[in-house]
Amino acid sequence: MSKVILVTGAGRGLGTDIAREALAAGHQVVATGRRPEEVEKTLGGPQDNLLVTKLDVTSLDDAEAAAQAAVDRFGRIDVLINNAGNLFTGYFEEISPAQMRRQFETNIFGPMNVTRAVLPIMRKQRAGHVITITSTAGLVGMEFTSAYAASKFAAEGWMESLRYDVEPYNIHTTIVEPGYFRTELLVDGSTNWPELSIDDYAPRTAPRIEGMKSMNGKQPGDPAKLARALLTIARQEKPLLRFVAGADAIEAAEAKAKELLAQAEASRELGDSLAYDDAHA
Repeated sequence: MSKVILVTGAGRGLGTDIAREALAAGHQVVATGRRPEEVEKTLGGPQDNLLVTKLDVTSLDDAEAAAQAAVDRFGRIDVLINNAGNLFTGYFEEISPAQMRRQFETNIFGPMNVTRAVLPIMRKQRAGHVITITSTAGLVGMEFTSAYAASKFAAEGWMESLRYDVEPYNIHTTIVEPGYFRTELLVDGSTNWPELSIDDYAPRTAPRIEGMKSMNGKQPGDPAKLARALLTIARQEKPLLRFVAGADAIEAAEAKAKELLAQAEASRELGDSLAYDDAHA
């Protein structure tokens, strides 16, 4: 069944693959990006089932205009895929406060802007599906990723809670936690290196940056396959609440779940005895 699918960050990487696969599957696609002319060129020019429109996710005005353009062209929005994002990497003290804020503007306030613009349309329809791409870094904190992980952990908490807000209106939510996929996340422009330099961290920073650069183009995951998997989830009558995407991501999620259980158990003796003793109040 054909759906109207709005994709953010469709000009490169996974967003391009999602838009291409959705068009190939017969869906009507609203492909958005900061430079719409590049989005249209990447997707092969004008098509009957394609609307390309400008959307900088950090602008609520852009988000509202894109949502209205989608309704004007196709009459509805069935699926929103919050894909646009970037990566500020580095040790916490070397990431400037301005960089940290920019990371949150794109990775958490950005999808919030777009979702805020789309939800009134979905509520009116009494149907819809919000899919937000987070990351394995939204489940597991790792060295050199404090800004990125913080923004993705925030997106996880927002989406987990949003589920309950919108369920009564037949709107579904799905969190997608990819592992390493061969997208353009690790290229300059998507990855931002730390602005500050601290001598204590210097011996660790340079090898980390070189290591990340060397990974580009060698990640194990195929973004076209991930795009097709997302379209499968969008067709499900009861979509997955959380899609852990990639063998590496599944392994990391399993390890984190075991660690949480172990820490809960280790906390039991001290943590179970913290209630008020009303009998002696």
